Amino acid sequence: MRLNEDHRAFRDSVRRFVDAEVNPHVDAWEAAGRVPLHDLFPKAAALGLLGLEYAETYGGEGADHSFQLVAAEEYGRMHATGVGMAIGVQSMMATPSLHEFGSPELKERYLAPAIAGTAVAAVAVTEPDTGSDVARLRTRAVPDGDDLIITGRKTYITNGAQADWICLLARTSDEAGHRGMSQIIVPTSLPGFSVARTFDKLGNRCSDTAELVLDEVRVPAANVVGQVGRGFQQQMQQFVIERMFAAYTTVGGCQYALDRTRKFVLDRTVFGRPLADRQYVAFRLSELQAEVDLLRSHNLVTCETLMAGEDITRMATVAKLKAGRLIREVADWCLQLHGGMGYLEETWTARLYRDTRLTSIGAGADEVMLQILTRLDGLPA
Repeated sequence: MRLNEDHRAFRDSVRRFVDAEVNPHVDAWEAAGRVPLHDLFPKAAALGLLGLEYAETYGGEGADHSFQLVAAEEYGRMHATGVGMAIGVQSMMATPSLHEFGSPELKERYLAPAIAGTAVAAVAVTEPDTGSDVARLRTRAVPDGDDLIITGRKTYITNGAQADWICLLARTSDEAGHRGMSQIIVPTSLPGFSVARTFDKLGNRCSDTAELVLDEVRVPAANVVGQVGRGFQQQMQQFVIERMFAAYTTVGGCQYALDRTRKFVLDRTVFGRPLADRQYVAFRLSELQAEVDLLRSHNLVTCETLMAGEDITRMATVAKLKAGRLIREVADWCLQLHGGMGYLEETWTARLYRDTRLTSIGAGADEVMLQILTRLDGLPA
């Protein structure tokens, strides 16, 4: 798949947004431990970034997935990955199921404000004692007349402390395993909903990550997204898009880091010569660039396959696995080549090193990706 002039013009507009509305504020947001999403999201929405693929009926752009790829790559140029992750949660993690499976009433009430940036959304799946084992989640939604009464806890929820509503995965029947789960839109203003705490993290410090408590929260049964009992399957589809977001942003982040490091080694003099004159340094950077080129090509093919309506589960799993490992390697080498100054918090390499470690954990750890691939290959996992 080749990008055209429309994609290039869109890339330029996203880059201007990143340079004007994000990067100048990142240090302050990192120090505060929070991006002011209710201020930033309307600005992102003005460019269509929160509803690129969604129906124009609800304020979306009606574009194809390739524009999502372009936008996510540019988020990789943000000086803190937590900002791009917050936008990604809004546009590619909390809302895909609602757009595809939600009723018109749900879309009008919850999707449209999310696309407009006037409401912040989050997706709530992980629980304190389940981790990657989604089939073991315990949060329950018990029918009571025309309502559901929800009780449980969710953790590691990005945007959780600022969310106006969450896309919650909960048990709606006594069936074991992945059966009997449903996705439910839960407004955070309801009685019984609370933020138990926000986490002090190694990286992505400007991204508010919260533990949520639902203590007999009453929501209309009509807030179920799609079919009752099909929430697990719908969430797995949503995870596939989430994993591609990680792969797309990784390409942008790696490219930005390598470009910046190449400039550094060309300017940095060591023993009377530019650091770039050392063959090992030049070779290592070129080798890493080759790996980024391969991931970019894989992402483009995956994007094209998705737009053709084909299953990309395997391709997205491969992309997520390779992205997590590649960005760790790139961050490590960029820091290494900056030497002692690369280890200082005032140098961009330190934040990159901390922030990007999450890519191999979030949206399914490397080991989960390998388990999925092993099963797809017909081997025991």
